[in-house]
Amino acid sequence: MTATQPTTGPGTETADQAAVAAAPSGARAGGDLRETLYFALRNPKVLVGGVVVLGFLVLGLVGPSFLRYAPMDYAGPPMAPPSADFPLGTTTFGQDVFAQFVAGLRSTFLVGVLGGAVAAVIGMTIGFVAGYRGGLIDELLNMLTNVVLVIPGFVVLVILNAYLGVRSVPMQALYIGVFSWPWVARAVRSQTLSLRSRDFIDLARLSGVGVGTILRREVAPNMYSYLFMTFVLLFGGSILTAASLDFIGLGPTNAMSLGLMMNQAVQWSALHLGLWWWFVPPGLGITLIVGSLYIMNVGLDEVFNPKLRET
Repeated sequence: MTATQPTTGPGTETADQAAVAAAPSGARAGGDLRETLYFALRNPKVLVGGVVVLGFLVLGLVGPSFLRYAPMDYAGPPMAPPSADFPLGTTTFGQDVFAQFVAGLRSTFLVGVLGGAVAAVIGMTIGFVAGYRGGLIDELLNMLTNVVLVIPGFVVLVILNAYLGVRSVPMQALYIGVFSWPWVARAVRSQTLSLRSRDFIDLARLSGVGVGTILRREVAPNMYSYLFMTFVLLFGGSILTAASLDFIGLGPTNAMSLGLMMNQAVQWSALHLGLWWWFVPPGLGITLIVGSLYIMNVGLDEVFNPKLRET
């Protein structure tokens, strides 16, 4: 499973590209932080998506401190429907579904952040270097990117999880990140190619600044909006991939997750028994989180691109 590319992908004009043409050294595309926040707070897509994601994040971080039972504790009568004592009912073993849901949110966000970060670091590094250096280095990195791009990533993840038997959340995030970066590398390379011929980059070269410093101080800041939107999509894609692995029983066994909740619900016939409160919350939670992230990405495109902003 691969993440969808940003709406401001290669071949389309982005806010970064529009601002780069006249950008001085170190300029930030899309205006300063205050301007960005001003338009972000006026964009309903960003607001709605951000509130939903932030709400689930707070619940996952703070919620466990207020739970009476651990996710795997036998807390009450089996198959009890939602009530005041058990807001999301209990499983066939009397486990508190709400406690499992809150714990699952924490693992879901963790694998999303870690997996997205790994893919972002690899993809952006390769994209920056390939786009800036060009020549043989560009060809070699492009070949590597194309090789990884045609590999069926989800199938490889299934094989790795099945045969290596390493089922921790960090390892799952690492697996996902290693196979999620190619489209990022190609997109960042395209953006970097359009930047490296600008006057302020030439000036930095003439001043004797190293390649790493130029990429860090001159190229990356002019792409910050695009890079941020890319990470949002990697975050959502990592959550979806992790949930798919968990659902088929190849996720971490030492931590509760929303995908694992659905796996256990199917395994113990929750659908046939009518225990909707066991499988609906985790499925709805994943849908809302990932859907909100993608809605946020559309809103962020409108915020960062002056042509799409609502005045």
